[in-house]
Amino acid sequence: MSTTQAADMANAALSPFGALEHQPGDALLSLIVACAADPRPDKIDLGVGVYRDAKGETPVLDCVKLAERRLVEEQGSKAYLGADGNRVFVSLLGDVVFGEGMGGRSYHTALQTPGGTGALCLGAELIARGNPGRSIWMGEPTWPNHAPIFRKAGVPIKTYEYYDVAAMRVRFDLLVQALEQAERGDVFLLHGCCHNPTGAELTGDQWQEISRIMSARGLVPFVDVAYQGLGDGLAEDAAGVRAFLNTASQALVAVSCSKNFGIYRERTGALYVLAETADEAARCHENLVSLSRVFWSMPPDHGAAIVAAILENHELKQMWRHELGEMRDRINSLRGQLAAAHPAFAPLASQRGMFATLPLSPEAVLSLKEGHGVYMTLSGRINIAGLGAETVSRFAELAVPLLGRS
Repeated sequence: MSTTQAADMANAALSPFGALEHQPGDALLSLIVACAADPRPDKIDLGVGVYRDAKGETPVLDCVKLAERRLVEEQGSKAYLGADGNRVFVSLLGDVVFGEGMGGRSYHTALQTPGGTGALCLGAELIARGNPGRSIWMGEPTWPNHAPIFRKAGVPIKTYEYYDVAAMRVRFDLLVQALEQAERGDVFLLHGCCHNPTGAELTGDQWQEISRIMSARGLVPFVDVAYQGLGDGLAEDAAGVRAFLNTASQALVAVSCSKNFGIYRERTGALYVLAETADEAARCHENLVSLSRVFWSMPPDHGAAIVAAILENHELKQMWRHELGEMRDRINSLRGQLAAAHPAFAPLASQRGMFATLPLSPEAVLSLKEGHGVYMTLSGRINIAGLGAETVSRFAELAVPLLGRS
């Protein structure tokens, strides 16, 4: 070893960053950059997970613009709101998710968070603190950030196959098997609606069956609600969450407003905890506050203020419901068109939300990108909203011959 190398090693040992290693870049962010740099005019971007209209744009909703104008005129202060965040927002959003008055659930608590990700992180830390050693079960595939969030909190992770990619269907039998194998107190992470990345929904009867088994076996649901209203409707998409209202002793629900209000960059979300007793709800709240104080101290308010302004005003709320319906109708129409384009895509018609996972190998995905300017993740996940009426047929023609090839 040379003197220079020895000196470099010694300096690294003294540096607070000496043990840091290079980290791989985020694959989705790299995909976004590559698509933006592609000069081909007929490229198709099915990668980034945001809603897009017929023009390929992610618009600001009219109801959001009106709410912001009212805030500019009427908001009198930018002072902190406290660790709970915007309580009006949390209450009104709770009505949307659970039904009026939290669906009649007596004991609960909630906190505003920076996006749905913040809600998941806070919930993960609460689980790690409240019942150390209990596992969280995740169906595969799932949102890529789910596992890192719970791993970082120190919550043991167990998995089961949720979706058969080749057959493009839910493996409900394997979900039930996992429920029957889990230990009392274990947590199950469930997608409330519009499953990301598959779009494959559980039926109402399946939600009821899950609720019955979890209640009987003392399991805890943690429901991630990121796309309410983009599947079949606000109430319809909340059926999974509401199945647990009267059966689960405890439950956690992470909610994001990014997609259904189109306020992605405002990072607006909330975590709701259903408790068994008033004392348990109080202890949960105290611990949520202490955890959030360390993470972000006080949550950002602008997005929450927008949502609250919309939900507490009848005119703006009706406008939001209408605009949300237009987004939902566009997505479902594209699903129908793609399903009709070829029998291989038929399962997409009964799925919901912005995403679908197709049986395309990484090699097939790369072939579509390099040869035809079609961009999607290597897993075969596509953003349905990235399609247009004029590109559905072309995408089908290009993708179908590659389905199922290894």
